[in-house]
Amino acid sequence: MQVQVHGRGARWWITFGTITFGTLFLVVGLILAGVSASFLTDAERAPGTVVALEWRNDHNGASRKKRESDRPVAYPVVEFTSADGTPRTFRSSTGSNPPSYEQGERVEVLYRSDSPEDARINGFASLWLLPLIFGGIGLVIAGIGTAIAMVGRARS
Repeated sequence: MQVQVHGRGARWWITFGTITFGTLFLVVGLILAGVSASFLTDAERAPGTVVALEWRNDHNGASRKKRESDRPVAYPVVEFTSADGTPRTFRSSTGSNPPSYEQGERVEVLYRSDSPEDARINGFASLWLLPLIFGGIGLVIAGIGTAIAMVGRARS
């Protein structure tokens, strides 16, 4: 299917929409980076141990066709003791295949003392992967829209 764009107004709206969409993704990425940075400044640190790997299929929808890339993903389950002496367990929100961690592996846990159930493994993926993905996609899309706008303006 080929889409034809007629007129300067339609091109302007498409360019504006592309820049807006990219900027929105970039802003979300920056907000997520700010949340991670804030978490790091307030976080308590504790040694933890990966006690299990929880394997899950992250398929959305029953009608999705099975593909070879649809392999289960391992989420580390980590035990640590918070500063108040309470043993705690959490499942990381970041999974991978192959697993990033092995059962029995020692990790550093970051958590807030006022809500130790909100814990994360001190690692790149759990802290910075989502901000990097959203920010990167936003930067690319907004950059493409801006380049299109500049080329269109130069032609006028």
